[in-house]
Amino acid sequence: MTKNLFGTAHGALSGMLSENAARAGSRLEEIRQAMLESLGDSGRSAFPAIERRVRFASDVQGLWYLRGDMMEALSSLQGEFVARRKIDEVSALFRGLLPRSMASRQSRLSA
Repeated sequence: MTKNLFGTAHGALSGMLSENAARAGSRLEEIRQAMLESLGDSGRSAFPAIERRVRFASDVQGLWYLRGDMMEALSSLQGEFVARRKIDEVSALFRGLLPRSMASRQSRLSA
């Protein structure tokens, strides 16, 4: 009886974990595409290393940390105002995927 109960609980937990992993993987690709679209053709050709890093980032945290490089690249191409707007849009896609300690905080400078 205990083995059956353990097996059932384990199976249910495994199913939930694999469903969450699939959802996170789908969100990872959504964020990756949004970042590449933000760069646009001109950004991808001017900053191929950033494009490569976005394409091959293995997890959400890796993409999160690339936002600074993207901000710098976008600012040089389109100005800081447009870059900030695009980065804010991308940052919103990370909601619920990162630990609280990694979440963006509102800056007095962005007001």
